[in-house]
This record gives sequence, C-alpha cells and structure tokens, in this order.
Amino acid sequence: MLIGIDVGGTYTDGVVFDQGEVIATTKVPTDDSDIKSTVLQVLDKLLLQQDKSDITRIVLSTTVVTNLLATGKGERTALLLIPGYGLPADAYDISNDTFFLKGGIDFRGRELDPLDEKELGEVCNKIVAAGIKRAAIVSKFGNRNDILEKQAHDYIKKHYPQLSITMGSQISGKLNFPRRATTAYYTTITSQEWNHFVDEIDNALMERGLDCEVHILKADGGTLALQVSRDMPCETVFSGPAASTMGALALAQAGMNAVVLDIGGTTTDIALLLDGQPLYASKGASINQRYTHVNAFAVRSIALGGDSSITINAGQVEVEAYRRDVAACFGGKNATVTDAFNYKFNLNIGDPALSAAALQQLGDKQMSKEELSSAVFDIVTNRLQDAITSMFKEWENEPAYKVWEVINKRKFTPEKIIGIGAASRAIIPYLAETMQVNHLIHQYADVANALGAAVARPTLVVNLHVDTQTKTYTLDPGGVRGTLDNPRNYQLEDARQMAKKHLEEVGKERGMASYTDESSFFMEEQFNMIGGWDRTGKLFDVGIQVTPGFIAEFKGVKI
Repeated sequence: MLIGIDVGGTYTDGVVFDQGEVIATTKVPTDDSDIKSTVLQVLDKLLLQQDKSDITRIVLSTTVVTNLLATGKGERTALLLIPGYGLPADAYDISNDTFFLKGGIDFRGRELDPLDEKELGEVCNKIVAAGIKRAAIVSKFGNRNDILEKQAHDYIKKHYPQLSITMGSQISGKLNFPRRATTAYYTTITSQEWNHFVDEIDNALMERGLDCEVHILKADGGTLALQVSRDMPCETVFSGPAASTMGALALAQAGMNAVVLDIGGTTTDIALLLDGQPLYASKGASINQRYTHVNAFAVRSIALGGDSSITINAGQVEVEAYRRDVAACFGGKNATVTDAFNYKFNLNIGDPALSAAALQQLGDKQMSKEELSSAVFDIVTNRLQDAITSMFKEWENEPAYKVWEVINKRKFTPEKIIGIGAASRAIIPYLAETMQVNHLIHQYADVANALGAAVARPTLVVNLHVDTQTKTYTLDPGGVRGTLDNPRNYQLEDARQMAKKHLEEVGKERGMASYTDESSFFMEEQFNMIGGWDRTGKLFDVGIQVTPGFIAEFKGVKI
C-alpha cells in the first residue's frame, strides 16, 4: 500500500494507492508557515481507515526548499570561490557575500596555484565579523581535483569551527563552475532547515508507529530516500511541478504528445510530453534566474489559478496574480476565476448562487454578470495560450525537442491538453475548445500530483571522467577521485564497467539496488591527447542513469 502527499500553494493533497486502485484521498489547506503540520494532517486523515502495517512506502512532494529560496528566508550564507584563471570576478553574480581566493586547478585536474591560507584566514575573519555562520567553498574544476576545496575546508574547521562548511565537489561533479557554485550555495542556505524538517518527519512517523520507506520527490520526477536527501536538499526544489508531470503520466498512460496544465488555486504549472516522455531542462533547474546542476523537467509556473481574484479597475476587468481567499462558491469573500467559469458554464461547483452573487456585487452597475464572466474567460484563456506559446519558444531550444522534430520531420503540435489540479475541470475543457485540441481530465485529476508522487520510482545519475595521462578518475555523485591501476590499456569498456559499478554501489547506499538493473548509458565519449606528434593519453566521459518512471508494481489506475 502506497501513500503520496503533494504540498501545493493552496492545498495539500494525499492519496492511498493499492493494487491499481486509489482507495482514499484527502485535501487540506496548506500552511506555508508550517509545512510539517500540513503534511502530518494529511497523513493522519489518510491513515484513519487503513492498517498502518500495510503501508510500504510514503512519498512526499514538498515546498520547504522552494519556499525558503523564493522568500529569501534562508540564513545568510557566504560563498568562497577559487576561480583560478578566466572570467573576471564580477561574472559570478551569485551572492552579495561572495569572497574570492587565490589558487587554481586546470581542466585536467592539475594544481596550478596553491591556496593562500593567510588570505583565507582574513576572509574568514570578515565572515565571522559579519555574523555569518554558513559558507560554501567552490573551486573551478574542483570536480576534477578537490584538493583546494579540501584544504580550505580543513583549515576552516580547525580555526573557525563555528562555521558550517559545504564543498562544491561534494554537491555536484558536473562541469560548469557558475552552476556548481550556485548549487553549492543554495544547498548550504537550505541544508539546516531541511534537516530540521526531516527530523520532524522522522519523529512524527515514529510516533504514529509507521515503519516503511519514506521518499522525497525530486525536480526530475524521481524519488530520493528521505535520509539521503539530508545531503542534497536542493534536489527537492520544484518537486511540485515534477509531481504534476508524473501525475499526468500516470493518468494518461499513453505515448502521446501533450501539454500538461496543472491548475491549482494560486498557480498553473505547464509541462510538455514528447511521445509520452516529459521534456527536461537541459541546463538544469533555474532558481532565482540562476541555472543549477539540479536535474529538472522543463516546466514553467505562472501566477494564475482557480482562486485568483477578480477586480474591476477603471472599467477594466483584471485577474490578479495572487489569491485573496477561496472561491466565493466555497464560502470565500471575493469573486475568483472559478466563480466566473462556474457562472458562465453552469458548472454547479460548490454553491453556484454564491458565485453569481459575488459576480453581481463586483460588477455592481459597471457590467452584468454575463459580461464580467465572459471578460474573465477571455483573460484566462488568452493568458494560458500566451504562456503555452511562450513555452513552445523556450522548448525549441531544448535538444530533445529539436531531435523530435528532426526525426518526425514536422513541427510539434500537441494532440491533447492534459488537465490536472483542483481548477482544471472548470477551465481546461473551454481552453482546449478555444485552442481546437482534445483534452483529458481524469477522474483523479484533482489528486494527480499526489498519485504521481506515490508511484514514482527512484532515479540516479552517475558521471565518470577518466584521464589516462594523469592516471586519475573522478566519479559523481560523491566526489570520488582515484588512481588508475592500468592506464595504458584502459578502454571505453573499462569506463563503462567502472561507471556501472559506481551506480550499483550508490544505488545500494540509497536503498534502490533493485532499480540499477534498469540503468542505461546516456553519454560515451573518448578523446585522444596528443603531444610531440604522438598520443600521450586518453580522456573518457561516461554517463549512466536510472531514468524517471514508475515503480514496478504500478500498471495503471483502475476507474
């Protein structure tokens, strides 16, 4: 028996799923100031009619990290960069508390310049004097050789033990220094608060006598064991949009080209399915307009939902970008998008009379209920169509999108709009009609996010870099660095085997050993190094992954 819980901006949804059936659902208002209590309230409601011993897995999609970064409420954090040679310091616009240190590593992982400990001490004095208690240390090409990061880490722990330190090489082993620095910085900001949240969830589950797997949904639609997530909180950012994409996949169960619209109370998330597979953001998740090394779906969120308030300003109807209250038909004090659609199309949502009354009161003598609801309809459908069109332009820059169009020799056009979320039933049918495409709204569309979380499987990506000339290799995740035993005879097949072995080891550590057999290689590159008219060595880059998908026991949803 599986439980999925999705924390949304307005409501938190939960489902119990067993043997292909949704056997229980619930929905409670989200308290952004206390996500833990919201999650536990949903969990307790789901457990009322269930035998706790039957629960084998719980998956949470939570906004804890997203809220911390979006609101800027994370604790002040310093960023120590060792950029070596290349771009000027002002190119790294990541944090106001950024400090630059001497030292350098080249792209082969060779040390060019040593760390200046005197300079490091002076920087640490400034950090401590500013009252900062956390810092991330990141070296360019530190993923190829983390010696400077380790030296800085050890120095700080010895002389400034009050500082909490994160090393960039431990967070991400991918190239691209600014993205690795950004990822390490955001990880450091959120680490303490995330670990506190995990502690609270652990204690709450223990109090409830639950002894089962607990996972967190990641931005790429895969899951991560709750305890493993302690070291990588940023992986959980945007888990809400990931849940909506996985929920749409779970309900659609077909290899179609579709646009997914998750219309909640406050926002709409937009994603794309290419032949039934979600499109990924090739540059990684963008947090506060900065790219990171967090794998994520190519998703956009816009501030428009069923609870978006309606106003009239100087005779012009406006749909606000935020929520004042629930829809009037559910007892709210203000007319909302849901109320306008409820009245215009006789949807019989909640109490239709309350929708009509709210529209009447808002329109007063300026316009009729019919004119007001029609104006709202035009605004909402135009805004959603514009957002979809804008997303198509962004998606055209994604490699997978371009490849699809080359292979199929035609421009991409969606076959369907898949609507999920609380407000989808009110809006999607009429948006699809306007766009002249089919639509799908499943029986469980309202709780699709929670269902998608419940049945998502763990994911894992391993990257290997080998340099036979320097006789070294590096593996990510984990920042593992070692020496080759037989560099002269090292071949691509050896690199494949090493990457596969590391995948299996990390998979075992993360409690996902049963999924590593489903791994596939997504990158296999080999380059010769030439010196003095002869080959002096080889460079190998190999990537292997367990891609997002569904757990083995999920075969679809019975209606």
